[in-house]
Amino acid sequence: MMTARILIVIPVLNEERDLPRCVDKLLSYCESQMNDYDWAVCIADNGSTDTTQKISMELAETSDRVTYMREDKKGRGRAIKRAWSEFEADVFAYMDVDLSTGLEALPKAISMVQSGLCDIAIGSRLVSGSQVVGRSLRRGFISRCYSMLFRSLFLVSFRDAQCGFKVISSYSAQRLLPTIVDNGWFFDTELLIIAEKSGYQVREIPVVWTDDPNSKVNILSTAWKDIKGLLRLRFYGLKKAQRRLF
Repeated sequence: MMTARILIVIPVLNEERDLPRCVDKLLSYCESQMNDYDWAVCIADNGSTDTTQKISMELAETSDRVTYMREDKKGRGRAIKRAWSEFEADVFAYMDVDLSTGLEALPKAISMVQSGLCDIAIGSRLVSGSQVVGRSLRRGFISRCYSMLFRSLFLVSFRDAQCGFKVISSYSAQRLLPTIVDNGWFFDTELLIIAEKSGYQVREIPVVWTDDPNSKVNILSTAWKDIKGLLRLRFYGLKKAQRRLF
């Protein structure tokens, strides 16, 4: 039996401070815990203007497990879509550069997808068994309100669409990515809603989440864009995506 190929994508935008630590920790973990897989890490740069590009190229030169891809336009979703589309693998994953999600969830999520238990496995901070450390009450409240909103609008089973930790089969990625319009933070939610409403199996797994106090995400701005994305999907986007799938 051939060893499954796993590509782990790290989308980055001006992450010169966190990137070396992230890659070093991820490589160390995979080298000790992912021996059953043929794995690689892709740093997916979306428009960095600091020394992220220089650092990424140095990391890629140092390890044959690391590759670097640059997209001049900003957008986390854009970077993930390009990496998942252009590289060959049996299973794709992505995680945020701050590694807020505990890496122990990675083998479990990959196993769930590879075994066919689900098409997409996602980390969740909102299911039983998860541990959330250092998250403010404000962020937690907004996250739960957003969860209630998209579940009410689309009647989906998953609760946490925005946790920066997802694993997807290559087949599902190839089918679903062309239907995703958003190139920013709403990419995650759009992917999951279209997937589940089109018959793909989405499973949540509890994770240990340690909030990054230096997060660059503007909560209010992101929330407004997410709401607009939900309305687009609700009134015409979902049906348009499903026509492309079927």
